[in-house]
Amino acid sequence: MFGPDFCGPSTRKVHVIFNYKGKNHLIKKTITPKDDTLLHLYTLVVKPDNTYKVLIDNKEEASGKLTEDWDFLPPKEIKDPSKSKPADWVDEAEMDDPTDKKPADWDAIPKTIADPDAKKPEDWDDALDGEWEAPTIANPEYKGEWKPKRIPNPAYKGPWVHPMIANPEYKDDPSIYAYDDFSWVGVDVWQVKSGTIFDNIYIGDNADDASEYAKKTFEPAAKGEKEAFDKKEAEKKAAEAAAPAPAAEADDDKDEL
Repeated sequence: MFGPDFCGPSTRKVHVIFNYKGKNHLIKKTITPKDDTLLHLYTLVVKPDNTYKVLIDNKEEASGKLTEDWDFLPPKEIKDPSKSKPADWVDEAEMDDPTDKKPADWDAIPKTIADPDAKKPEDWDDALDGEWEAPTIANPEYKGEWKPKRIPNPAYKGPWVHPMIANPEYKDDPSIYAYDDFSWVGVDVWQVKSGTIFDNIYIGDNADDASEYAKKTFEPAAKGEKEAFDKKEAEKKAAEAAAPAPAAEADDDKDEL
């Protein structure tokens, strides 16, 4: 499957999905499609050396290796299952300073205090309302929970790196690029608005021929549409600029004479 996907307000991506050994594989790269209303050309080139290119309007948007940008094959290397991080491995770069002690009066400072600016309401009745208490506010002198200073850990060994070994399940496949039968084309569309057009779908074994075909078909059509679009937008702006300003609304608050 290849082409732009616009689904809801958030999904904007170009799908490149290959079926390999009965399983669909989606490209791991994010390719952003054009989201305006003009004509656009999407091209996928797959080469016998298992490399690819994605072009939009004949300009390269992504390229690379099939074996790197899709999960067709298992990884070449895996973590050595016989190895694990030593129990005494220290991977904390810092530690609490054992010489740093909490001040004796640290916990004596409360988190909140009575608001010194609060006043007992004049109509407060202790007999009916109970004893009045000023509301509390954050204590500007409160220092928070005490924590010791952090210092470099002398036992730090750095991050532990799991040793890797060759994956016994890995086997290269130089024929990933090859598809024997291209006898049909399908268009998958789910939309709630009109205006989408699909035309001039080309499948071949020569990228140069495809490019030349695009120059003869797509580029003239896209150029003509863009010129017509720009002209219409210019006329719209000119009409808006020439339109008289809306009359000011009558002031209903004025007294009638």
